[in-house]
Amino acid sequence: MRDDTITAYLDQLAARVPAPGGGATAALHAAQGAALIAMVARYSDGAHYDAELIGRIVTEADELKQDALALAEADEAAFRQVAAAYRLPRETEQERKARSASISSALAGAARPPADVVRTALLLIRLAEDLLPAGNRTMITDVAAAAVAVRAAAVAARLFIEVNLKGITDLALREEFAATAVVADTITARADQIVAAVREEVSG
Repeated sequence: MRDDTITAYLDQLAARVPAPGGGATAALHAAQGAALIAMVARYSDGAHYDAELIGRIVTEADELKQDALALAEADEAAFRQVAAAYRLPRETEQERKARSASISSALAGAARPPADVVRTALLLIRLAEDLLPAGNRTMITDVAAAAVAVRAAAVAARLFIEVNLKGITDLALREEFAATAVVADTITARADQIVAAVREEVSG
């Protein structure tokens, strides 16, 4: 996926194929947010800026961008496993039991990438909060755009966690994923605060 052109990716996304889908786009929202944060940080150089802080933001944003790209690919692979599990035979009782177990396992695997996207989004929103007061003032709208992308990542990822929960039979995993999904609310609120702060500054 990371080697596709944007056009090729969008064509594949629009096609009637199982993957990529919304889960992969959630991860790519996070990757775009990370890239915007890194870009603004790189423009925040010179004597007027906190070199240590800016350097940390660049390093972490670059790493999180790569993590998010990997999660997009992991989501696509996980969804294919779900599709394969649903295609298993179910003629006999033994086949039905094996199929149900495979589906539950595949759904747990499908919930993992979006759960990791939420965790990545939480790290990214913290970086955006760190960058907003310290970054180049001519580019703070890009920080807001990053926050919006991270918000979209978290909201979409939460949906793809929740849609898989009911089919996961491992109660510990269900509780883990459900707790992670709730974190999206925090990310959303913090992203909205960043956007509000930027709008206030640019309109003042």
